Amino acid sequence: MANAKLGEALRILGIGDEAVRVYLRLLELGPAPLGAIGSAAGLAGAELAAAYGELVDAGLASTADEGSEVVAPVPPAAGLEILGRHRAAELDESRITVGGAFETFRRRRLATHGDALVEVVTGDAVGLRMRQAWASAREQIRQLDSPPYFPLPGATEDALATLARGVTQRVVYSRESLEHPGNLESAIEPCIEAGEQARVLPSVPVKLVIIDEAYAMVSLSIKEADVHHTMLVVQPCGLLSALVALFEQAWQSALPFHGRATRPAGLLPADRRLLRLLAGGAADEVIARELGVSRRTLFRRIQVLMARLGATNRFQLALQSQRSGWL
Repeated sequence: MANAKLGEALRILGIGDEAVRVYLRLLELGPAPLGAIGSAAGLAGAELAAAYGELVDAGLASTADEGSEVVAPVPPAAGLEILGRHRAAELDESRITVGGAFETFRRRRLATHGDALVEVVTGDAVGLRMRQAWASAREQIRQLDSPPYFPLPGATEDALATLARGVTQRVVYSRESLEHPGNLESAIEPCIEAGEQARVLPSVPVKLVIIDEAYAMVSLSIKEADVHHTMLVVQPCGLLSALVALFEQAWQSALPFHGRATRPAGLLPADRRLLRLLAGGAADEVIARELGVSRRTLFRRIQVLMARLGATNRFQLALQSQRSGWL
């Protein structure tokens, strides 16, 4: 069993079958004459010379003494490092080759099938494509977020897992996103604390998710009916470039939320939530509902925060909170 595992490991590193057989016998019998090693491995002549030469080139074997017929295995550290680098280079070359072949196919197909630039996804397939999108992201997700939301259990967990993989997430939330019952506490804040870069606008022009530079998903939601069951998947083309530009323009105009990088001493999570809702323009009744307090208690909390920051009105409170890193 041990020999089988060792043989497989050597094959993964690019060592041929005959060389593997010679190396196994070398470990068992060496130091020994090369002819004896070859006999035990069932090889002779040119085949033995080629297999042994492969081990020497890989830094796994050598003669015991210069000019001697006796051969032996050598410490494998340096040889394995060389083999690992060669294998990594081969994998990189293969990845580039396969990727280039697919890119050629994609460009040829798009040139002859213009309708493939935009795909319409409906019904339950919307949720599946959204989960696939988060799982497929490698570098960056850009998102314009607003209700209505597709009912997708585990969506927050998917976003957190993507952040944990080191994928950058930049999200512009609409004020309605903050006001949506429970959304700030259960979905937005956990992602911000996990490293999401978040900003807010009074409204966003469209519900949009852009995955790397690969494609975008545009919701065809019906705001008045609170329905989100159709979306467009846009492949690389002029429309995708326009959607990227739209996101970047919204990002530049939006008010930042800060996450785990800033943790002001003595600021309660509820007060941070209050400031975020206030900065996002949420109505008093919405803020009170999200905090689970009466409007009277809300006003008292606002007054305390204003006193701590030396603000005389709500506008100054939001401005000073931003400057102090409280948002």
